[in-house]
Amino acid sequence: MRVILDSNIVIAAVAARGLCESLLELCLEHHEIILCEGILKEIEEKLTGKIRVARPIARQYLDILRNNAFLYEPGPVGRDICRDPNDRMILGLAAAGNAEIIISGDKDLLVIEEYGGAKIITPRQFWDENRRQK
Repeated sequence: MRVILDSNIVIAAVAARGLCESLLELCLEHHEIILCEGILKEIEEKLTGKIRVARPIARQYLDILRNNAFLYEPGPVGRDICRDPNDRMILGLAAAGNAEIIISGDKDLLVIEEYGGAKIITPRQFWDENRRQK
């Protein structure tokens, strides 16, 4: 399955052991991850700023993501679709990367439910869906 991981999911995977860490491992092993440089930049800024991960460690983490994801340039998304410009970047990846799922904890995205052929779901919904399929 082709999945877009919102930056909040990837950051939570680093910040604490739990669902997001397990979800990231699941995606790395069994799914195709779709990202863009904008998401990677946001991850780096929050890891080194808010969480205070050392820059060399953050860069190694980003290298792992880059080497295990398909990077696309987000397509245009109208301002009326979503109010947050960073969320529009994620939505723009849906069609560009032919994504099936967008995984996010962001309520502004979750209320949209579907965009560009990609279903927008929470980490828990994705996790539970994968467990049911096995």
